[in-house]
Amino acid sequence: MTRVFFYHNAGNRIAATASLISKAVTQKKALLVYAPDAEVAAALDRQLWTHPPTGFVPHVDVNSPLADETPVVIAGKLDSVTQDERLVNLSAEVPPGFSRFASLIEIVGLGDEERLAGRKRARFYTDRGYEVKYLDLSGKG
Repeated sequence: MTRVFFYHNAGNRIAATASLISKAVTQKKALLVYAPDAEVAAALDRQLWTHPPTGFVPHVDVNSPLADETPVVIAGKLDSVTQDERLVNLSAEVPPGFSRFASLIEIVGLGDEERLAGRKRARFYTDRGYEVKYLDLSGKG
């Protein structure tokens, strides 16, 4: 069953996501980022080019010819993706087909709309029997 991790109280959701992705890549873990909003995907792309400040997190768009060999792939749709280990959700909705992934990572910021959408997703997962682990990012970006 998919493990669900909810990182909440992110002061800057994109920066917090980039930080978590950077940490995962350091640990040699591949990630698929679901970002159907083009502005969110572009903001994360920019952040990954500069985070950490002295480095770069290798990442590509799902349509890149390098997608199969790059540790971080950003996708607006999940229908043609083969990676099924870790999914980072940057959508306000429950990602389609999330249950095929071993882990689902949700990052929720401080905005009322974002928090409300996050609570709805958390309730969706718990109502279906998924164990949700909550991690507080207060003061961490």
